[in-house]
Amino acid sequence: MSRYWSPIVSKLRPYVAGEQPRIPGLVKLNTNENPYGPSPKALEAIQQAADDRLRLYPDPAATELRETIAARFGLTAEEIFVGNGSDEVLALTFQALLKHKLPLLYPDVSYSFYPTYSLLYEIEAIEVPVDDQYRIRLADYDRPCGAIILPNPNAPTGTGLPLTGIEALLAAHPDAVVVIDEAYVDFGGESAVPLISKHPNLLVVQTLSKSRSFAGLRVGFALGQQDLIEALVRVKDSFNSYPLDRLAQVAATAAIKDEAWFEACRRKIIASRENLVRDLEALDFEVLPSQANFVFARHKSRSGAALNAALREHGVLVRHFAKPRISDFLRISIGTDEECARLVSALKEILVV
Repeated sequence: MSRYWSPIVSKLRPYVAGEQPRIPGLVKLNTNENPYGPSPKALEAIQQAADDRLRLYPDPAATELRETIAARFGLTAEEIFVGNGSDEVLALTFQALLKHKLPLLYPDVSYSFYPTYSLLYEIEAIEVPVDDQYRIRLADYDRPCGAIILPNPNAPTGTGLPLTGIEALLAAHPDAVVVIDEAYVDFGGESAVPLISKHPNLLVVQTLSKSRSFAGLRVGFALGQQDLIEALVRVKDSFNSYPLDRLAQVAATAAIKDEAWFEACRRKIIASRENLVRDLEALDFEVLPSQANFVFARHKSRSGAALNAALREHGVLVRHFAKPRISDFLRISIGTDEECARLVSALKEILVV
């Protein structure tokens, strides 16, 4: 703690990102990255854009990208906001839409950036417990609140919510913004985007990091009615008018247009996930139902911390959260079939000891 710090700094509990080690030959299944590369059309777009135009500022409104996203979802460009990864989109959302007199609600087992943003922006928040099967119970959100944010599918559990339940939640809270964080929706979840036209309090946030293989490029976006989007733009333009560079804009536009590449990669990951679930269950793991590109699993007799350490010694990296209720679980990203096979092989060696 330094005497030069602003008062808020000492109160913060910063988000801890997944480890990015430089270990040759490591099977890296800890940060939910896509094991397949981005669309070749997106890479070609980057190459074409990497010319003397980089000396010029990018389009601050990312017009072509917003129009492309809007066309895919049947919306207008005015209903689309883009940012430097969905984390930035969420950060601006917390500032613009989620700070009110009544508290913000979100699950207790969920994306750990939510409490970080709540502290940073001094938003009163209540963590609503998930049930004994680690599912979000929408009935528990039937209480006075200023806003609600829910990941669907949830992270780190991977469990999903039905669209009917989300629509009932929106109807029950017409005066509160409801944010549905859909970072993993393309792997089996039900998107809430079709509800936008009927519910002015709905904001949906998505990312290109997972299903479009652009974790290293940083492009996220929000979808909602125009007044919600305007709030995000006002905050963004008070902070950083150029969040997306030229390369990110052209690559993201090309990636979204390449539906065939997206669908092929998505299907491979879903198939690998189902195979991995069967393999883990055969090794006496309990695996929560997943609609994401990861699984959340715990062994019936081994601790999560011990398995995490043992896997690392075998050159396999997964994510372990030393937190109440979930300390025995491992979050395992879906890699290629070969990477998943190395994980299973390592677990077989570990579990016979």
